[in-house]
Amino acid sequence: MGSPLTVGSPPARDVFYWLGVAAVIWFSLKLAYRLLSGARVFVFGTGVKVESFGRWAVVTGATDGIGKAYAKELAKRGMSIVLISRNEEKLREVAKEINEQFGVETKTIAVDFGEGAEIYKVIEPILAGLEIGVLVNNVGISYSYPEYFLAVPDLDNFISKMININILSICKMSAMVLPAMVQRSKGIILNVSSASALFPVPLLTLYSASKTFVDYFSQALHAEYNRKGVIVQSILPFYVVSKLSKIRTPTVDTPSPATYVKAALDTVGLQVQTHGYLPHAIKGWIVTSVLPVCLVMKYITNNNLRIRARSLKKLKEKGD
Repeated sequence: MGSPLTVGSPPARDVFYWLGVAAVIWFSLKLAYRLLSGARVFVFGTGVKVESFGRWAVVTGATDGIGKAYAKELAKRGMSIVLISRNEEKLREVAKEINEQFGVETKTIAVDFGEGAEIYKVIEPILAGLEIGVLVNNVGISYSYPEYFLAVPDLDNFISKMININILSICKMSAMVLPAMVQRSKGIILNVSSASALFPVPLLTLYSASKTFVDYFSQALHAEYNRKGVIVQSILPFYVVSKLSKIRTPTVDTPSPATYVKAALDTVGLQVQTHGYLPHAIKGWIVTSVLPVCLVMKYITNNNLRIRARSLKKLKEKGD
């Protein structure tokens, strides 16, 4: 009778050798897939011509940052633009800028998405009858600074505003334009989520959760209506130069809104869920496929605690 198989005997070494080879191959294929799926637009070409989907583009949160960049880039591609935001003066300025630079027709709608369902009675009749090819759901709010959930100032009001602006707006605006897109078998809905939807973000709990909703809603809506000719895309940027991020100077991994949007638009039709920009795709792969979630959350928590401490110190100094 032969001796039992033990680790170190030739057959066992062969088994562990091939398991190791299989693990390396699997990891390498996963790495290649994730990198190429995140960056294939830069390798193999561009996606659909968004301007061919209809005459008009509607952009919410259109007076600053990514929203304004989407409005200008779509106007540059020949689309007429409906700008929706709460500040009427800024809306006029952006509309004038677009008219002067690109010579396309613009409309403006001044509403506060934080007010809830009533504002859509103002928006709907203005959009009625327009051939809307692209809807960019960009409007959103975040925290003034990272904070524990129960310590958020005016918490009840903050919860309502976060839901109205970050969640309700996506649902209501999509429901408003989708019927005509389905009827024409042509349309694009671009929903700006956030890299914060990739993992829970302590001290930005409501924001992270709301952006996760945007991501899941977008992917599911695409699955429902893609066969009817409608593309729905979830866009998950990391930091971009903007008032929301409070970053003023662009770098390789923190682009200007214009740089980011130009790259992101080239992913439409290629990726349902996209980071929109190659350095952001690489970051997304690292935090979701390489690093354990517990380590990512620990790092984010410690970083947000530091930001919170600095912010509270500044607020105290201003109050003294």
